[in-house]
Amino acid sequence: MTPDTLTTPEKISLDGKTFIPAEQLPISEWPCVVGEKPQPTLTAKDDDLFLVTDTMGNISGCSLEDGNPNVGLFCCDTRFLNRLELQIAGRSPILLSSSAEKGFSMSVLCTNPRIDEHLKAETIGIRREIVLNGALFEEIEVANYSTTTVRFELSISFDADFVDLFEVRGAQREQRGRLLHLVESASAEGESVIDDGLSPVSSHPSPHREESLTLAYQGVDGLLMESRIQFQYRQPDHFKGHTAIWQLELASHETQKLGYRLNMMTNNQPSSTVSAAFTLVQAKAAELMEEQQWIQQITQIRSDKSIFNHVIERAEQDMYLLRQSFGKYKTVSAGVPWFSALFGRDSLITASQTLMLNPQIAKETLMILASYQGKTEDDWREEEPGKILHELRFGEMARCQEIPHTPYYGTVDATPLWLMLYAEYYAWTHDQETLEKLWPNALAAMEWIDRHLKHSSYLTYYRKSKRGLANQGWKDSGDCIVDHKGELANGPIALSEVQAYVYAAKIRLAEIARMKKRLDLAERWLDEAKNLKFRFNQDFWMEDQDFCALALDGDGQQVRSITSNPGHCLNLGIFTPEKAYSVAERLRAPDMFNGWGIRTLSSLSPAYNPMGYHVGSVWPHDNSLITVGLRSLGLIDQALEVFQGLFDMTSQQPYQRPPELFCGYERNGDHTPVQYPVACTPQAWATGTIFQLLQMVVNLVPDAQNNCLRIIDPALPESINRLSLHNLRVGPTILDLEFERSGSTTACRVAKKRGNLRVVIEA
Repeated sequence: MTPDTLTTPEKISLDGKTFIPAEQLPISEWPCVVGEKPQPTLTAKDDDLFLVTDTMGNISGCSLEDGNPNVGLFCCDTRFLNRLELQIAGRSPILLSSSAEKGFSMSVLCTNPRIDEHLKAETIGIRREIVLNGALFEEIEVANYSTTTVRFELSISFDADFVDLFEVRGAQREQRGRLLHLVESASAEGESVIDDGLSPVSSHPSPHREESLTLAYQGVDGLLMESRIQFQYRQPDHFKGHTAIWQLELASHETQKLGYRLNMMTNNQPSSTVSAAFTLVQAKAAELMEEQQWIQQITQIRSDKSIFNHVIERAEQDMYLLRQSFGKYKTVSAGVPWFSALFGRDSLITASQTLMLNPQIAKETLMILASYQGKTEDDWREEEPGKILHELRFGEMARCQEIPHTPYYGTVDATPLWLMLYAEYYAWTHDQETLEKLWPNALAAMEWIDRHLKHSSYLTYYRKSKRGLANQGWKDSGDCIVDHKGELANGPIALSEVQAYVYAAKIRLAEIARMKKRLDLAERWLDEAKNLKFRFNQDFWMEDQDFCALALDGDGQQVRSITSNPGHCLNLGIFTPEKAYSVAERLRAPDMFNGWGIRTLSSLSPAYNPMGYHVGSVWPHDNSLITVGLRSLGLIDQALEVFQGLFDMTSQQPYQRPPELFCGYERNGDHTPVQYPVACTPQAWATGTIFQLLQMVVNLVPDAQNNCLRIIDPALPESINRLSLHNLRVGPTILDLEFERSGSTTACRVAKKRGNLRVVIEA
């Protein structure tokens, strides 16, 4: 048997379809790499679906081994498309421009290279538009700008490897399922048509026949996953394997349109949220309508400076894009591409950052995470009763128990952060119904904290699962918990900021308990918080450094590094006043503040690396939490300096979108901030930073239970003269606020109010 011939293949019947295992197809049927490995620069997202392509809108990488692993169409932690390649006469087009500014769509303008004497270079215009709306839609307009009729071949090659997202990220698997090739299709009249995948479809298909292409995979767990491609406007003239080919003839200045829709299916059911659209125009209209509804629900924040408005508008749009459905609720996924999933810590911090924008995000985040709250002891998943999850995944590796993310609970801070958000949400909304509904979850969360405090006096983490995370705070990379010598600390680890979260959770829950006439709980939690504060200021304080230790190690010894972590404590009240001011001052020293933001680790540390994920880089969300702390201490100028650095950095990013992190190099002259190579963008708590910084500037303190909003000493930076908030919700009241700076003073007035909320402006 020659390499390109087959014996009669084994056939498999699944869900009423007939497939051939793809390994029995000829070698020529396997996708191949064409040209250089592209760098992904265009990203689109819709709910649980996201797409990463090169700047041409192509996905040229075709396997984990020899393609670009960072590109593809993903849903439910599975890559449903790992090749999407447009060619003209077998050649790659020439890119003219491309953009993914809308977030849920991509637009590409390209032209032809010189093919032969009959088709000169740059005479054919090709316009691609790709939209995500529960499916992938693409329309291609091909225009002839020459003075004569031209004939040429246009093709699109598809393939799908259906690999798990964790495989794309580098995980190794002992076994995989089987790629399949559909051999039965149906015509419009309903008759069965056998397609062996080798013979081309007729060059002149029947006008009643709708050609389609199905890529399929049967997982180790038996699930059948499919990428179904239906062609629109004009059917392909023929197929060559997974390549659809059109033989085009265009008169001078004639335009023709091609298109297709790709649906992702799992066991014959839609894998993604269901789209009612059939064409790209319908899909785009549906997305724009949903986005407009979202914009109408949120607080509209605008300044008198266009660059600030661009940053704010992008952040509004990205918060819309990052929302993801989990059952009947939506929360924000952590970030694209690797973290388009439910996370505990990330979703909670983002929801807190955006309470001024839309408290509904917080409500639905609380509800979703409560529904997954730990119920049993399970070391594999690190689940414990009352514990809030870290990460939830739906891919094959999770379904087959190769990873513990079903969900995985390896996080030390999500549980106190859930309690903090529970109290914050109530302060903004006075939503008594949600407060009562989630009260049992709050008690269970506090009981989880207390069990750990009784065991080790501080809330610590130590990995139990062999596939779990070694570090389980927000800095969760393997090399980040280091001492002053740059050496790794041994667990169990008690992080400084986590103790502050516990302190804040007890203080805030005590207020709710008092309101609910549970004075026993209120007094107990207040006493425990007071005791924790006393011990914390003794055990974590480095007298010789006049700063707070990163953590305590498994022996109860200080992990003596200068890091950004204690900055999270500044706004939570756990420090004594003098210690809080010492931390605030130290964070702004040159080895920490690089001009754009505060580094994760001092540049004087032996472990410092400006390109390190958590050992010298700068994270916007980390800085936003610190600026709130600086503001709470009355260090307004210092907070505004960090604010300005972060906004300057963001204004220089693609689409004015803050990245997950950037490198810690010093800000010098006209040099732009140095990008971290694989930072997520958009990313949830980086996007949330924009709103938390604006909240810090105007300094709103809601008390919806007592029908009051305090605005305490608002202070606009010098780069903004006016700022307005429209459609701001506090309890049942909706109001518009306007701020105006004159010199060093910022005035505030209530422009409009629908409700009886008391607004108290304090200078």
